[in-house]
Amino acid sequence: MRTLTISLSPQQIARLHDAVESGAYASNSEVIRDALRLWEQREEARQMEMSRLKRAYDEGMASGKGREVDAATLLAELKAEARKRG
Repeated sequence: MRTLTISLSPQQIARLHDAVESGAYASNSEVIRDALRLWEQREEARQMEMSRLKRAYDEGMASGKGREVDAATLLAELKAEARKRG
């Protein structure tokens, strides 16, 4: 493995040391690797959500021209739709 130098705040260093001293992790490197795995998972989920939103946007744009509606009309339409569903 390659060595990498990183800078951490005093609070981050204390938490890192606490995690190792408590036995939750075997080493500082293990804590950092776990943190990076969690970051990678979060980034993957974010990318999936962005892709989902882009598809929804594209579908909306492809569905045709929108229409203007005032709040009262929209509310009435939503209530009617909810009554139909029971």
